[in-house]
Amino acid sequence: MIDRRPVALTCGDPAGIGAEIALKARAVLADEVPFFWIGDPSHLPPADHAIISDPADALSVPAGLLPVLPHPFPHPAIPGRPDPRNAQATIDVIARAVRLVQDGAASALCTLPIHKKVLKDGAGFAFPGHTEFLAHLAGVERVVMMLACPELRVVPVTIHIALADVPKVLTPALLEETIRITAAGLQRDCGIARPRIAVAGLNPHAGEGGAMGGEEGEWIAPLLARLGTEGFDLKGPMPPDTMFHKAARARYDVAVCMYHDQALIPIKTIDFDGGVNVTLGLPFIRTSPDHGTAHDIAGKGMASAGSLVAALKMAQQMAAARGV
Repeated sequence: MIDRRPVALTCGDPAGIGAEIALKARAVLADEVPFFWIGDPSHLPPADHAIISDPADALSVPAGLLPVLPHPFPHPAIPGRPDPRNAQATIDVIARAVRLVQDGAASALCTLPIHKKVLKDGAGFAFPGHTEFLAHLAGVERVVMMLACPELRVVPVTIHIALADVPKVLTPALLEETIRITAAGLQRDCGIARPRIAVAGLNPHAGEGGAMGGEEGEWIAPLLARLGTEGFDLKGPMPPDTMFHKAARARYDVAVCMYHDQALIPIKTIDFDGGVNVTLGLPFIRTSPDHGTAHDIAGKGMASAGSLVAALKMAQQMAAARGV
């Protein structure tokens, strides 16, 4: 059964494309996915939205209007010109949305892109990004980033670090924890009772028997074998260059990859506009479009809402899977 409580959508950086794609997503989805936008109404065209005082009111707003839960910002939004003076309000919107989801007023959280440097400059934002801030708000020590589209799900074990640092950061404990969180997330949020997990090798050809690197034989394969005895359905370590073609993808539910580009290149190649960023391991559902603030095209009417539409749909589907 689809949860008809609305999804909470944060405004993101007011100078980016967030408001524009929120309006476009509302036009596409109409009543298919009820959601409301949290932000300053003055940052939106006045004829395109309706003010609500409670998330439940979003269900009765006409399909042609974006439901808006007002949150005042100190300064106007100028497309393409991020303003550090709006940083604290941007952060406060995220925290407010989390509270609404935790209190049961919203079924899930969907976040529009933020600009980390602006938040740091304007409000001393101490987190690398959305994901870490949400984990902090939820009191969770470790979460996992999953990128998803209809054809592929990928999870990078290490994310925004230099390639030279990957072998140092990639440890048996980190890989094991990532696999456990990923499996639990797919069970709870995607309704997959026993997720099939493909694990990529770190090195070309998964080390080719030690000729191109030893991590696969030294500890990755033994770790996967041990987890297999616990009931995990694991394949790997697999050669990264042969695990993303169509026939290979049909044999697993998610690919766990060792570093950022190993995961993101295939999914962005397969579905650049429709990929969704999902945070696994939170006590609530969080999705996000898989792109940035796009200040260079903000306010020009050029931005695609495809990824946001997919993120809102996925948030609703995950809420139904959780039964929250």
